Amino acid sequence: MANKELPIRGRVLIVTAVDAEREAVLRGLGGDRRFDVVAAGVGPAAAAAGTAFALAAGGRAPSAAGAEAAPAPDATGRAKPPRAGGDAAAVPSASARFAAAGGDGYALVVSAGIAGGFPGRAPVGSLVVATALVAADLGAETANGFAGVDELGFGSARLAADARLAGALAARLAAAGLPVSTGPVLTVTTATGTAATAAEHLRRVPDAAAEAMEGFGAAEAARQFGLPALELRAISNAVGPRDRDAWRIGDALRALERASEILKEVL
Repeated sequence: MANKELPIRGRVLIVTAVDAEREAVLRGLGGDRRFDVVAAGVGPAAAAAGTAFALAAGGRAPSAAGAEAAPAPDATGRAKPPRAGGDAAAVPSASARFAAAGGDGYALVVSAGIAGGFPGRAPVGSLVVATALVAADLGAETANGFAGVDELGFGSARLAADARLAGALAARLAAAGLPVSTGPVLTVTTATGTAATAAEHLRRVPDAAAEAMEGFGAAEAARQFGLPALELRAISNAVGPRDRDAWRIGDALRALERASEILKEVL
């Protein structure tokens, strides 16, 4: 049953990277028709494109079998994604159209999947609910080191999660006995594979809890439509030296499935 204290008018779009994540989420949701779950592909560009297409389609999600399965918009009246950077008039008009549809449009975007957890903050097998979605490597290399887009004056690499919903989700996961942490989740285009890179990420974002590859892209698409966003991650490995033998992907997918059951209850 949806939480009456946190009503979500409209449908919820959940964006994963790959089918295994999507299937875990769907098992947890148990056929709840308020949710659409799409596997948009790996990386922030695929996540942004897949999310934007689903939102621009006015609540009609793509087939969700992966990025290649989502048909391109055509000239027969199907909505096209908004331009990069957004059109000031387009965002509120899209949101107003969804609201006028009686709640049939999307009201929330959730980026969900497995991720790496920073040691001491998000152990393998645990869950992370993002407080912020951060594009950790979006910027420029300078003689003095990395400079993020915020420093360069080109916008921001940090988007806030919906604080009320994130707090409610984290509290409900904890109440269910599931190990959960909160904090920024980093979005990267190259997964960390060394202790030095992990340390550099923490230098830039000291309170980071986890690292994934899609959250910022999905949240930026949501922002273009004036919609709130969440990020939910199940930890399959530690951020740092790449050690595939230590990965626990199966355990993380089971944790994601259980977390999706709780997500359904919270929303």
